[in-house]
Amino acid sequence: MTDADHGSGARRRGRPPRTESAGTRDRILVAAREEFSERGYEKTSVRGIAKAAGVDSALVHHYFGTKEQVFEAAISVAFAPALNAPAAIADGPLDGVGERLTRFIFGVWENPTTRTPLLAIIRSAVNNEAAAAVFRRLIAAQLLRRIAGQLDLPDAELRAELAAAQLVGCAMLRYVIKVEPLASVDLEQIVRRVAPVVQGHLTGP
Repeated sequence: MTDADHGSGARRRGRPPRTESAGTRDRILVAAREEFSERGYEKTSVRGIAKAAGVDSALVHHYFGTKEQVFEAAISVAFAPALNAPAAIADGPLDGVGERLTRFIFGVWENPTTRTPLLAIIRSAVNNEAAAAVFRRLIAAQLLRRIAGQLDLPDAELRAELAAAQLVGCAMLRYVIKVEPLASVDLEQIVRRVAPVVQGHLTGP
């Protein structure tokens, strides 16, 4: 075998063969979400993601690039349900937006399917600046600005950020830190107490 043959083989190693399953990319994303959820951003590696997905680590790099890019791709998919939040504002009168948005966001957290990846996102963002930067880009560009655009009020971006801070803070205490009695209180009681505050942030004076 010639050196050229060796070089050709080395170049082919990281590329998916033509017969590669169309679901390989999705399988890597699923493995990435599970790894980030269980280990956090710091302790998760591209090699670990590849092993969990049953592929070579070069294939992960081929599809996504760096670990930060894998993280962003994984959480973008996981965070997708929350990106429908602006629709909760548009669907009904403005004076009821606080309750609609509060119910929507807590509904995402209450669903085990969406809660697990959200926990991974929050934990990673709290403990690692690279993960936090990805989270900020996602929140700012895809959620808060869209909510602000629905308000058409002065200081709309600040209003949206304050509302988000209220909801994320409550979610952190209930689902991540699990502070009692907030962690186990009936969701309807939380909505009754939090929704008026969110409404005030969004449409108050």
